[in-house]
Amino acid sequence: MPVFLTELHAHTAETSRCAHNSAKTLVDAYLAKGFQAVVITDHLSESTFEAKDALDAPWDEKVDIFLKGYRAAKAYAGDRLHILLGMELRFAEKGNINDYLVYGVTEDFLRKSGDLLKMRLASFSRLAHKNGLLVVQAHPFRNDMKIVNPAFLDGVEVFNACVRHNSRNEIAHQWATLHNLLGTSGSDYHQTGDEGRGGIQTETPIKNNDDLLNILKSGAFTRIETE
Repeated sequence: MPVFLTELHAHTAETSRCAHNSAKTLVDAYLAKGFQAVVITDHLSESTFEAKDALDAPWDEKVDIFLKGYRAAKAYAGDRLHILLGMELRFAEKGNINDYLVYGVTEDFLRKSGDLLKMRLASFSRLAHKNGLLVVQAHPFRNDMKIVNPAFLDGVEVFNACVRHNSRNEIAHQWATLHNLLGTSGSDYHQTGDEGRGGIQTETPIKNNDDLLNILKSGAFTRIETE
């Protein structure tokens, strides 16, 4: 039976200031690793727009900046690799450095919802669920991250493969199990060598957001956890 590989956490230099590789380099890297799909989860945060001198720009302009990496990856990949839109959201709340991976995101959702950075987790969770999205806290046990009310989450990133941070994945596993939350895995791709260390394996291909959401909700996947 064939196995299909999907990345759930990846960044592009076109959008995320912390990413070192372009969307083109990302696509080539994941094709070389045999992946069929990548969810681009660039940072939707004040830091992203500060780096582009666009912190005070209108929301529609910010959306265009945020989509730049996703659009570049999708255009370059063509029909060779399925590129899906996600995001790693950080609210602008003072003192907050928590990040949330959001799956099922569309451009229409981004534009019609207004400035998401001004929201808080509780209100965003309601909005996301109203629109059929999934909210997963990224690497919740890294230094200075804070655990949140599990009622606002669909899942937790229980395996983050980034070797430059201590994500305390074993604690994240325990937390997800304790609260009956979905457990995801992601490479947290920023640079060469990160690709394919995390993600999921499935028996059916993930070609679009509907496929992704159905797979994640059903639990019909195996996590990739490369130590």
